[in-house]
Amino acid sequence: MRIFRAGPGRIETVPELPEVEALAADLRERAVGRVIDRADIAEFSVLKTYDPPLAALHGRSFTGTGRHGKFLDLATDPPPGGPPLHLVVHLARAGWLRWRDSLPEQPPRPGKGPLALRLRFTGGAGFDLTEAGTRKRLAVYLVTDPAAVPGIASLGPDPLDPSFTPEVLGAILAGRRTQVKGVLRDQKMIAGIGNAYSDEVLHAAKMSPFRLASSLTPDEVTELHAVIVSTLREAIARSDGLAAGDLKKEKKAGLRVHGRAGEPCPVCGDTVREVSFADSSLQYCPTCQTGGKPLADRRMSRLLK
Repeated sequence: MRIFRAGPGRIETVPELPEVEALAADLRERAVGRVIDRADIAEFSVLKTYDPPLAALHGRSFTGTGRHGKFLDLATDPPPGGPPLHLVVHLARAGWLRWRDSLPEQPPRPGKGPLALRLRFTGGAGFDLTEAGTRKRLAVYLVTDPAAVPGIASLGPDPLDPSFTPEVLGAILAGRRTQVKGVLRDQKMIAGIGNAYSDEVLHAAKMSPFRLASSLTPDEVTELHAVIVSTLREAIARSDGLAAGDLKKEKKAGLRVHGRAGEPCPVCGDTVREVSFADSSLQYCPTCQTGGKPLADRRMSRLLK
């Protein structure tokens, strides 16, 4: 999966909460109950743990799949007297999971290709973890407790958990003199939302991405909370039943403003605009979100007068 700075007609396909949720559901159907034949590393930097070793997966079967923010959690059965193992995957910016109905018995050779890790089940089916580009950030952990993964331990509340209430969101935003776009993307504040869905949430909430978090009224916090939950649930519903290979296409098709600079807003017809960052960008509708005023360059952090 290739990642780039979004521009007119270009949409990021970075895996966020809905895509990871869909991957977990897809693997729940395909992998649970299967016995692991072998797991092999093709890119040495991908594995972030060493104890237990990856070979400890041999002979274990998958018992369930889950998600922690953007982390995919694949659980195995415990051996007699031992703990279950969790293969935890963070796909980062350019990683993806590709299911294969048939994989070779021989382990892959480390090389310069996109393959990072291959897991093969008894019978030949399995999946590859791949990462495009030269900046290798895909991360795999083998642990007995997902909370041992540093990124999971520091996650903020999950926006689809019942405990994530308007009051919780209000406490996160209160007194915070940072832009609401940044708060939505910060995994330590709210888990699972990235660049694309923060754009979508703010468009649906009719809110400027440069709005200060601390400036929201109680009613606006309640509305923003409802939009966060509904936007993510709608994205998950669109992906329901899709195989991993179809998820990126669905994400692109479902986005209203993210990656659509220069196109008409589907709500009001105004032209979707863009603000560029060093290595990414945001998209928004001036009519829907900023009272018709274009946003200044992100480095200025204010509205054009």
